[in-house]
Amino acid sequence: MNGVSVFKNGVGRLAEDPGGEVSGGIGIRRRKVLIHIPTNEVIKSNADLERKLSSVGWERYYDDPDLLQFHKRSTVHLISLPKDFNKLKSMHMYDIVVKNRDIFEVRDM
Repeated sequence: MNGVSVFKNGVGRLAEDPGGEVSGGIGIRRRKVLIHIPTNEVIKSNADLERKLSSVGWERYYDDPDLLQFHKRSTVHLISLPKDFNKLKSMHMYDIVVKNRDIFEVRDM
């Protein structure tokens, strides 16, 4: 049985994913990365992401100065991301993937 035992108030339980993927049970977390499928390129910055999103019809939306936002005219979708690319989390990546299924995917590195 795989997992990690987590103890709280003297009670132990088995946690399947306590905050990240664990490789081989030795405590190495796998990092998620956003991949541009047509080029098989890892997105490494907001500038890279903006170029790829622009190429499929997304436009920069300047409503909130604390966020990087994109809107596609033909939809009601809005993608909101942190300005600092290092704060991009898997939930942000999956939001991009759901709204661009054939263009992006998330992989473990």
